[in-house]
Amino acid sequence: MFLVYPPEVDGTDFELRLYRHLNEVASYLDQTRDATAALRFSLRAAREFFEAEDACLATLPPGSAQAELAFVLPYGGSWDSGLLTEFLRGERPIIPHDVILAKLRRRDRPWGAIGLRRQGVPYEKSAVRALAQVAAEISSAIQRIDRDRLLEVRARIDGKVVQQIPSKDLFYQILDGLRSLTGYDHSSAVLIHETEPDLLRVAAEKIAWFKGKSRRIGRALPLSEPEMKLLRTEAVYGFDRIDGQWRDWPGQSAEPLARLLGYHDGDPAADGDGATGGAPPGPAAREETMLCAPLTTREGPIGLLKVSALHVGTFGPYEADLVQRFMSIATVAIQNSQKTETLQARMLEAVRKHAIVDLARGVSHDINNALGAVLPLVQQMQEDVRTGRVDPAVHEKDLQQIEQSLQICRRIFSGMLNFARGSARNAGEGDARRAVEGTLGVLSDTLERRGVRLVVEVPDGLPFVKGGQGDLEQLFLNLITNARDAMESGGVLTVRARRQGAALEFVIEDTGIGIPPDRMAKIQEPFFTTKPHGTGLGLSTCRWIVWEMRGEMKIESQPGRGTRVTLTLPVIE
Repeated sequence: MFLVYPPEVDGTDFELRLYRHLNEVASYLDQTRDATAALRFSLRAAREFFEAEDACLATLPPGSAQAELAFVLPYGGSWDSGLLTEFLRGERPIIPHDVILAKLRRRDRPWGAIGLRRQGVPYEKSAVRALAQVAAEISSAIQRIDRDRLLEVRARIDGKVVQQIPSKDLFYQILDGLRSLTGYDHSSAVLIHETEPDLLRVAAEKIAWFKGKSRRIGRALPLSEPEMKLLRTEAVYGFDRIDGQWRDWPGQSAEPLARLLGYHDGDPAADGDGATGGAPPGPAAREETMLCAPLTTREGPIGLLKVSALHVGTFGPYEADLVQRFMSIATVAIQNSQKTETLQARMLEAVRKHAIVDLARGVSHDINNALGAVLPLVQQMQEDVRTGRVDPAVHEKDLQQIEQSLQICRRIFSGMLNFARGSARNAGEGDARRAVEGTLGVLSDTLERRGVRLVVEVPDGLPFVKGGQGDLEQLFLNLITNARDAMESGGVLTVRARRQGAALEFVIEDTGIGIPPDRMAKIQEPFFTTKPHGTGLGLSTCRWIVWEMRGEMKIESQPGRGTRVTLTLPVIE
């Protein structure tokens, strides 16, 4: 196969072979869905057709000073990076006669270049035009693959909506989808709008180089009137940091929103927690370009979708259109989240009320015993006063016993009132030691009456965890009550706590009847219960509380040997 044909050969033959080559390339590219495989095949085919000794595919990523070689044939070949860089920048470099270059487009803008070289044998102008046609075919195929990928990602997320997965899981499905489509290398986030006062709260955030959890989850960003006005629109805003200041894309006038959302301070260590892989770009890394999409309904703004990258020029109209395609699904996710939170709050209140009733039933015997001991002592003391037989030593002993009984009642009633009030469910800081002590203070008498021996290993000085005190108390009340109910004939209840890196680990372990394997898969489902008067909401509520605290809960059990629940809750540094 000869590309550079002699002058006496009719060019029609070359055009025919080029036509066949383009058809062969197009036929293969139409059947592949992998952009990398498509590019490799196209480079090999072009090298063969144009009888080149060397071939390369180069790109100039945003922020890079020099072109980067994505593929080289043969492996290990070298190319003039300066030449490739100038060509990709459109600077019209002097190209050697034995080299031909053609630009590739992707995401609706120049993206890379394909280069061919034949040492010492010059190419004619017809070869330059032919390679441009090949590059155009490759560009068309790659952009088709990208569109198909978009449809595939969107269909997968739509499927998650139909499956009604938890809203926060759906948030991260959306952020993962945007990562695969836009290739952002800094971060993305879903923020939810709250009123009274107006603010945006970070509900989900994905840091590109971390596999751990962002520490900015829950961060509140107060909103001013100019920012609220921008949130009521349905546009996708683009921003670039120029000379240290955020500048919006032409014609948008939305810089107040960029200043609000540029909350990353450039310290990668603060962007994640518990990273298990991937290295941060460097200590000075910060977002230099950003896309923001306000999410609004007829009732007003409900949130915002944000995507950031490390280099100016990473995003353009193509990426803005991608983000816009995800706005509707993000809106649905936030609305579902709000409905779910309302339902879960009602469920938690129902569980709390049932727990109070259960507590009252459980401690009534203890209160009755305590007050029953007080009454005869008071009557005896009154009789001693009337008959003049007051013995100070005896009265002091009786008063000590009365005080002890009343302290028992006070402790029980105080604990019940704390649980009933809910201790403010707002996300704040929770004192785990106080929550454990309060729970055991209420349940200790019923545990003792059942013959349950307590082993408590909760050290002083534990840091606070990320969560409301009421939720923390509800969590321990449910778990310790379950452990107590599993040991009707006595046993050992162990409560341990220790610091584990950026979290506290709690273990609640009993030596009760255990859970059969066929029930383990169902115990955390709402309304599943094995108790005669249970609601089936206890463990599902625990799971939700732990999720809200961004922690983990693990349950292990062996029939006849007991159950162990391990909680891992992030701490406040």
